[in-house]
Amino acid sequence: MNDFGVHEERAVDVVVVGAGQAGLSAAYHLRRTGFEPERDFVVLDHAPQPGGAWQFRWPSLTYGKVHGMHALPGMELTGADPGRPSSQVIGEYFTAYEEAFGLPVHRPVDVAAVREGREGEGGRLRVETSEGVYATRALISATGTWERPFRPHYPGQETFLGRQLHTAHYPGPEAFAGQRVIVVGGGASGTQHLMEIARHAAATTWVTRREPVFREGPFDEEAGRAAVALVEERVRQGLPPRSVVSVTGLPLNDAIRKARASGVLDRLPMFDRITPTGVAWDDGRTVEADVILWATGFRAAIDHLAPLRLREPGGGIRLEGTRAVRDARVHLVGYGPSASTIGANRAGRAAVREIRALLGGSPPAPLGATPRTAATAVTG
Repeated sequence: MNDFGVHEERAVDVVVVGAGQAGLSAAYHLRRTGFEPERDFVVLDHAPQPGGAWQFRWPSLTYGKVHGMHALPGMELTGADPGRPSSQVIGEYFTAYEEAFGLPVHRPVDVAAVREGREGEGGRLRVETSEGVYATRALISATGTWERPFRPHYPGQETFLGRQLHTAHYPGPEAFAGQRVIVVGGGASGTQHLMEIARHAAATTWVTRREPVFREGPFDEEAGRAAVALVEERVRQGLPPRSVVSVTGLPLNDAIRKARASGVLDRLPMFDRITPTGVAWDDGRTVEADVILWATGFRAAIDHLAPLRLREPGGGIRLEGTRAVRDARVHLVGYGPSASTIGANRAGRAAVREIRALLGGSPPAPLGATPRTAATAVTG
């Protein structure tokens, strides 16, 4: 129980839900434009410590293997050891960032629901949490996807006698020593898992729903804009967002080339059913397995917004920029086209700009926090 108690209600201007890249970016821009932490806005985070979803990544995902980690606004991440786990490096960087800019985060806090405020509350939203109720004039939802791993259902799935797990619970490649492993999924996680596991497993099999697309050459700014535009169009139509990587393809680097040449990345089409001892296709082909690893991605963690009825018939939340079309008080950052780290930074800034306008202009003058660098915080 915090200072105001679980049953008491506290009024603020803005509630930020989530303290990953998108949530911290939004909090930074709120403070930079004059909103006072704890007085004008609060940041709530479900995770037990700083680092967003990064803190849950498997130990073998070292910082040197991370692609496209963009620094948070106002403070670079420098001098990090590429051999250290990304969960440690980025967790320490986020910790240093929160301290440098004076961004207190309430954690761990579960946000159960966001509802329309009661009569007489001035059009506020009610944010029901494990530490009490917040009555807020605006909401920035930055909850990402990690809390909603997606695992499709296939006939016979419940009969499998081996182990099934999702990327969200991937323990590292050593856990699969001597086992026959089927990896399902054609994204970056699936290929990384395969290349790691193949060195330890008795056998690996890769299956994907669609033929994987490997991308040659650099991924320049123009290509990046085009990819984001495709994801953004789905969001504008109120459809569930696809990941940016789903439209960019997989980068063809030396490790990928070697894995393809060795047969590790020889892909099979999606199986038709799961059997007690493996998987089977309707053409008679079968593969025996001890483990099925579902590298099938995640869905947006937006169940807390359900009482506001923001979803369109297509299943997604339609946005104009970061603003929910059905409720101007609600902004989603790190959702759809802003799910990348650089996109999250931009979305945080854009959401704050719109919220300032919604609340009637600029709050008090900027507070002018002076950050220290994060170099010493992440190189230990």
